Amino acid sequence: MAEMPETRASLLVRLRDRENADAWGQFVQVYAPLVYEFARRKGLQDADAADVTQEVLRGVSTAVGELQYDPQRGLFRSWLFTLVHRKLCDFYRRNSRQLQGSGDSGMQALLAEQPAPAEEAQWERDYEQRAFAWAAEQIRGRFSHKTWQAFWLSAVKNRPSQEVARELGMTVAAVYLAKSRVMARLKEQVQALETG
Repeated sequence: MAEMPETRASLLVRLRDRENADAWGQFVQVYAPLVYEFARRKGLQDADAADVTQEVLRGVSTAVGELQYDPQRGLFRSWLFTLVHRKLCDFYRRNSRQLQGSGDSGMQALLAEQPAPAEEAQWERDYEQRAFAWAAEQIRGRFSHKTWQAFWLSAVKNRPSQEVARELGMTVAAVYLAKSRVMARLKEQVQALETG
């Protein structure tokens, strides 16, 4: 998939208005599953991952009013990743106090360190997948079933266009056209997410 554009300042500005349900809905739809899955991958149980996700969203809500977004200083996703990492550290710190005597102080020391570059790279890949899934959900109903299938099989499943055409009873040119039309609309939808 093409490189994802960075989160635009306009979405962050819209998030400053706590009453802007559309902006918050979009933000939560894209970022909450990303945070939740990251927390699950770090070993948290379902309920704990959900709690950390809520803490992160609360942290964004609190900070977004003061956040001076400067793309020269880094991506919003990177700032969010740092917030997620800190909330995970807070979670482990709270639980280590409750479970004193477990002898596992190494976990707290490990989490207090800066996140590993591989974790941030995984975060970026997860974001790209989540943004793609969100955009696909938004546009799927705008295409016929056959057009969507042609796109999905050829672009996502990476099957040869000739094979897809044969399976769907289409011409190869029609498969290419379907793929192109859906990809263009997906890019627009992701861009709309990013530009707010």
